[in-house]
Amino acid sequence: MSGQGSGGNVLAALASFFIPGLGQLLQGRLGMAILHFVLAIILWVFVMGWIIHLWSIIDAARWRKKG
Repeated sequence: MSGQGSGGNVLAALASFFIPGLGQLLQGRLGMAILHFVLAIILWVFVMGWIIHLWSIIDAARWRKKG
């Protein structure tokens, strides 16, 4: 996937909209994907999962591959 604003990041952001962490997984960032998914599950129990859900979408959309 290219950089910020690329079609891949848009797809990743859309994936994270439906399942937090899925966009990060599509980008090949397994650790961050697990973090977003687990935090979303934990916080949805306290009705605050929308915070992680939103963070997951923005993170997937703005991510740039280093190098």
